[in-house]
Amino acid sequence: MNRPRVVSHAEWERARDALLSEEKEATRLLDALAAKRRRLPMTPVSGDHTFTGKDGQASLADLFDGRRQLIVYHFMFEPGSEHRCEGCSMFVDNLPHLAHLNARDTSLVLMSPAPYAEIAPFAERMGWTVPWYSAHGNDFYAELGQGTGFAVNVFLRQDGEIYRTYHTSGRGVETLGTTWTLLDLTPLGRQETWEDSPEGWPQEPPYAWWRLHGEYAR
Repeated sequence: MNRPRVVSHAEWERARDALLSEEKEATRLLDALAAKRRRLPMTPVSGDHTFTGKDGQASLADLFDGRRQLIVYHFMFEPGSEHRCEGCSMFVDNLPHLAHLNARDTSLVLMSPAPYAEIAPFAERMGWTVPWYSAHGNDFYAELGQGTGFAVNVFLRQDGEIYRTYHTSGRGVETLGTTWTLLDLTPLGRQETWEDSPEGWPQEPPYAWWRLHGEYAR
């Protein structure tokens, strides 16, 4: 194995400081990208689709669970398939406690084309409690042009209408998994005063909304 050079502590600090400068620049670029996401146009989505989850049938509006924003992770699980996607499973294993997203007026659900009767045993086997819905029998995937691959879609509910605001797949999903990276995909963002957001967006001081996950009001 070709290991890194061994140097003095002083030389290591100089090299680390040089890299830190690049890392901070990368962070600034990511913040700028998130600001552009918050200004993306949005497109209306039909609210007529019916999904099936743990508690029975639900509309697209129901998936928001009373909140303004919805993040949907499309889990690769086709009807009748014996394959259980390792990559999608790793994604779900890395999701944060949903209370932190909920505190930012954001819900997150999983969705697959397979019937819920096929989804439920796997969710139980994996010990997941993230809401998981079946799109079997509706044309929601077709409306999104989604196909059956993995992806993330973000939606906003406003004035009784539902809009699609963002989509990513492939390596765009790899960096996700924290409350902050997921909120950065949404039109409202983290809702903190340092963010570059359109005028009128809800914002409050950084850290002011943070709680232990059991101490948020709904």
